[in-house]
Amino acid sequence: MDVFPMSDYGKHAVTHYRVLERFGYVTLIECKLETGRTHQIRVHMKFIGHPLFNDDTYGGDKILKGTTFTKYKQYIENCFSLIPRQALHAKTLGFIHPTTREKVFFESELPPDFLAVLEKWRNYSKHKADSEE
Repeated sequence: MDVFPMSDYGKHAVTHYRVLERFGYVTLIECKLETGRTHQIRVHMKFIGHPLFNDDTYGGDKILKGTTFTKYKQYIENCFSLIPRQALHAKTLGFIHPTTREKVFFESELPPDFLAVLEKWRNYSKHKADSEE
């Protein structure tokens, strides 16, 4: 999957996103989709230079920004092991059922691995901010 701006080659796909929380080089965002293409969020985030955390298909499994010091690398590896998948979660999902034509809507809270890595990044950001004061 890839992005082909201003081209007839790809299929139309629109993702709206907004920042919820910043943790230095990692940011928690919310995405709202107008379309539902395969890997849409993952492809769009990679295209703008911000792949999903721990997404080995689209480049989020590497340190792209920040220090290259061993301590920071170890911290990132620890975060990767906390959430051994891309950091992507569908909190809400809705669609029109293909048979009944009824609107179907689901909600799901963040799973424990996602919460654990978020808490680790929150602590890291707070500690970093405190040490800079």
